[in-house]
Amino acid sequence: MTKDLEKKFVADLEKNQNIIHKVCRTYTINEAAHKDLFQEITIQLWKAYPKFRGDSKFSTWMYRVAFNTAISLYRKSKKNVDTGPIFDNLKELEYQDYNDEKDRQIDMLYKAIHKLNDIEKALALLYLEDKSYKEISKTLGISEINARVKMNRTKTKLKKILNP
Repeated sequence: MTKDLEKKFVADLEKNQNIIHKVCRTYTINEAAHKDLFQEITIQLWKAYPKFRGDSKFSTWMYRVAFNTAISLYRKSKKNVDTGPIFDNLKELEYQDYNDEKDRQIDMLYKAIHKLNDIEKALALLYLEDKSYKEISKTLGISEINARVKMNRTKTKLKKILNP
């Protein structure tokens, strides 16, 4: 990979890394797992970056890779992740701590989201990011109608979890 491509990747990643933090928070329950998943998602993004054609927004593509990595990693319950070699510019990526000091309601919401299945978690996170149904469907690879139906079911399920 060329140095220019590496620099562009690092710049895109730094600008959008909160996406990875949000996915990690949704699919992990402690800081160590969060950091492990963050690293694995970053590696998968790096491996896939040369194939990113720009047909969608970088953030949409990033969500898709992040969700797929999180879901496949935790379905397999991998504990040790082979990180592979990291290139010079990727070493320069500044890891920004994710502010985990959220108010009580946000913590309750995340605890409720943890009780959802993998697809419902992805839907909830994208919904909380104010993504349109079109963007949600594109990110998850489902039809827009299916995204609406699943979202309504997910909202109903979350309401039951939060207000038993």
